[in-house]
Amino acid sequence: MGTETPAGGLNAPPPNKRIVASHPANALRQKRAKLHVARNIPVQQADAALKDGQLDLQAFVAAHEFEIKSLEQSMATSKAVGSSRAFQKVPRGLRRRTASHNPKRVPRRLRARARREMAEDNTPLVEARTRKPTTTRARIRAETAKKLRLLAARKKKQQLSHAEAARRQGKPVEVQGVVGRKPRPKIRRNQLNEPPQPAAKFRKRQMNKTWLPTHTWHAKRARMTEPNEPLWRFAIPLTPNEKIYRPTHRSQGERGTMVWDMSYMSTIGLYGHPDGLERVLTRVGVSQPTSWGDSLWGEKGRRWRSGTRVWSGMLSKESGRHQRLMCPATVLWNPNRPGHDNSEGDEAVLGQVYLRLHPSAFLQVFNELLWLTKAIKPRVYIEDLRFEIGSVELTGPASTEALLATLTPYVTKDSPKSSHAALFESLEGLTNPATLPANAVLSFSVQDPRLRYPPRQREFPAGVEAQMALLNTMAKWPADEGREPSLLFHRDARHCASCLPSQKSINRRRGNTAPGTFLAPTKADPPIPVMLIASRSASGVQTQGTWTLLAPWKCILPIWYSLVHVPLVSGLNPRFGGMNEARQVAFERGLPWFPGDHLATDAGAEWELEQRRRRRREWERRPKSKRIEWAALDLGAGRKGEVGDGHACDFELLFGLPKSRQDEALGSEKEPGPEKGDKVLAKADQGAEKRRGPAGKANDAPSLKKRRGPAGGGIDAYLELDAPSLKKRRRPAGQASDTPSLKKLSLVTKTEFNSIVALVMFPITTPPHSVLQAALGAAAPRGLVRRRGSRHAVDMHRG
Repeated sequence: MGTETPAGGLNAPPPNKRIVASHPANALRQKRAKLHVARNIPVQQADAALKDGQLDLQAFVAAHEFEIKSLEQSMATSKAVGSSRAFQKVPRGLRRRTASHNPKRVPRRLRARARREMAEDNTPLVEARTRKPTTTRARIRAETAKKLRLLAARKKKQQLSHAEAARRQGKPVEVQGVVGRKPRPKIRRNQLNEPPQPAAKFRKRQMNKTWLPTHTWHAKRARMTEPNEPLWRFAIPLTPNEKIYRPTHRSQGERGTMVWDMSYMSTIGLYGHPDGLERVLTRVGVSQPTSWGDSLWGEKGRRWRSGTRVWSGMLSKESGRHQRLMCPATVLWNPNRPGHDNSEGDEAVLGQVYLRLHPSAFLQVFNELLWLTKAIKPRVYIEDLRFEIGSVELTGPASTEALLATLTPYVTKDSPKSSHAALFESLEGLTNPATLPANAVLSFSVQDPRLRYPPRQREFPAGVEAQMALLNTMAKWPADEGREPSLLFHRDARHCASCLPSQKSINRRRGNTAPGTFLAPTKADPPIPVMLIASRSASGVQTQGTWTLLAPWKCILPIWYSLVHVPLVSGLNPRFGGMNEARQVAFERGLPWFPGDHLATDAGAEWELEQRRRRRREWERRPKSKRIEWAALDLGAGRKGEVGDGHACDFELLFGLPKSRQDEALGSEKEPGPEKGDKVLAKADQGAEKRRGPAGKANDAPSLKKRRGPAGGGIDAYLELDAPSLKKRRRPAGQASDTPSLKKLSLVTKTEFNSIVALVMFPITTPPHSVLQAALGAAAPRGLVRRRGSRHAVDMHRG
């Protein structure tokens, strides 16, 4: 009897096929059934092989022919169904964004299997040494590079022989660039400095942006910003490739640690007389006014001025009768020896101050400081140290453990261990940096982490005595007593630390030692000056603190390699994060994230406008059947259409601001190109000097000309942010302002700014409409607040 054919013919799909396959349980059941069928071997009875009770060999083999073929076919099918390549057997944390065809890119235990698999499916091996150019242009470039290498080696050999002959005859050697280290980079006063010169093979990729020290490491493991759309002229990692949202929540609060490369944060150096520094810093909002005076410049701020604490707060500048907010910043002084306090006004002692701030507001702060340093006496000088100092941030219970396993104090016969280094090593067992004094600073020198690579797991002493010793150390905190000037403020020390030996020389030294032993520092291994800042937030008592590691720019990469490979006591390794994870941590801790949550600043307004353009572009790319029509949205109670703008946090509607040049805010206009950006910078320079006077000398004028930015302006070309505010253009009567109306929020006072922060960063448990009404002091539109407040508060943190 035949089987009935379903309606629709032989090729008709089974009913509810899509519904069944879409359910996770059904998909798992189908996968198991597929594996069962692949591993099932059909058989049949062998009665035909028996003849009169005797075995006929030829008939027996013919009878089992079906079973033998079924066995072979089942083995092939089972291998095809359940097989996986060698590079897929790597743990999830070690997988890369792209798979490589080089067997050496997989662990040693899987290399033989990788070669066998590649030989079976005829996959060509790809190695950098044996790769041949496939095009004529590539072949010519390879031949030219080879000739240039030979020519350079021959020229270097001749110069060395001439120098040796001149040295034997007692003549002065005038050969430059042959023996010695690289020259110290130029740092110009009162001018913007250029980024470090990249390698020749990476130079074209950094025409409109700068790579972080760990860019090559992050590019294999994280999603980066688009090549033609960098953030603040940096290639910044956005988020790791693997699933990271829940691990980030666990690592930053429960167990483990999160690390970020924050080298894109800008650093500005101020040098000069302490009285001049006080006047400059006070004018940019570095103060804590109280009823009895400014406590920051009084007795309560003595530890900050001595360099054992840092100050964190909002910088501002004078705008008429109000203070115009710019950005949050961290201010730290160079510690002086006991007996030389910055507050004493000693003529022989020059104060040194570092300001750490976000790159989106760097030019605005730099121009303001430049004008103040020229107008205030005694004279103070300013330096652009963006590419001189890098930073790494750590947060989580194991952050101190990871730092202790990575940083080893530099100790030799000539340089004993400093007091800050001994204090740092005594913090074993610390699980929360927030328990240390707020904004405490430790400054010492460490060894090259590559000398002790791979790092080993720290063994912490257990017992009541060890805990009591740690509590006693945190209570006394001897770092406030013995203080020495930090080498991180010394230009020669930073340059010496940047001239690290090559990895090849370290591998050669490691090959001459016994396995498992660490290398001892020699004269060729310079000390690396570092500064550790322990900060905490005021959002809650149980919140984890944060360690900020400051080091020379070129020393961040070796420190990073050891830091991410530290074996923690919890059995994990430190997890790295991107910008999205930084926003997530700030959101979970109830802290505003700059610039997204600081709409009262120019950088925050520019970020919001850029996000509006991005959301609108994504909305327009969707087909009409797949996108939300905000104009036809049914709000209930007879209301139709979205209240406000559906692609933005519509603060214009909440604050009653006019909708001037709405098409510019939504990104319908063409953004300025690089030529227009250079003209804006030139006009900003002229307008700043004309408005701010008195005019300085010709060599003191700021050099605002930078490399041409990307084809698009907006938030990427951050040098244009403050240009509209530096020079007011005259316009005919009745013409609308060229400045977007959202930027008018940057003219609010500090009290109004706190209201805006409360508006954006309200707790989830609080009704949004009540927070808005309390912040605005008026009846806010309840329909808008209930529907859009919480969604966009979360959206600003999750992107």
